[in-house]
Amino acid sequence: MEYLQITTETIFGFAALFVMTKVLGKSQITQITAFDFIAALVLGELVGNALYDPEVGILDIGFAVLLWTLLIYGTEIITEKFKGSRKLLEGSPSLVIYEGKVDRSQLKKSKLDINQLQHLLRSKDVFSFREVQYAVLETDGTISVLKTSQYQTVNRKDMNLTPEDVPLPRTIISDGEIIWDNLLETGFDEKWLEQQLEAQDYNEPAEVMYAEYKTGDKDLYILGM
Repeated sequence: MEYLQITTETIFGFAALFVMTKVLGKSQITQITAFDFIAALVLGELVGNALYDPEVGILDIGFAVLLWTLLIYGTEIITEKFKGSRKLLEGSPSLVIYEGKVDRSQLKKSKLDINQLQHLLRSKDVFSFREVQYAVLETDGTISVLKTSQYQTVNRKDMNLTPEDVPLPRTIISDGEIIWDNLLETGFDEKWLEQQLEAQDYNEPAEVMYAEYKTGDKDLYILGM
């Protein structure tokens, strides 16, 4: 009975956390601020400790998750409605490099040393401070970089070239399975797909790990198993 109770509570806790992430949205996953990090730790402790406490039942876990979800959701509403609360609850970006010069005071406020700053810059393919005009330390700990003009990538506008449409590549096959919605969006059918596979010596979709089509291409891009 003890193992059955743990199994039941674990499944319930998993389902409750899954629903919570759906309610709160993707931003809670992709943009983790200091507040979000604390919230995740507390929620994990609430559910984790409850699972192995014989005196805590499903209703207790459900109530704790629901209450914490309401608190976080309420905080999100507050930050949306009242701009003044965002700095307190979410923090604010820091301009750590301004006009090519490192702002040591901002580094100190952000508890960031020069080696950590270099690490963040390298994650943006920047290996020298001389390449950076501005750098902003975001609230989630990542960095945004605006390079100096001589190190910026040349684009079509710089070359005075005519703008072109940028097609979106669509996954047609993933791990041997056909993504039917994407196939239909390309305007082709199963017969066309079979012809493409046959032309590249594949007998069936199960032999394909990944296949991609982009508007304007003649052939399907295929990676075999």
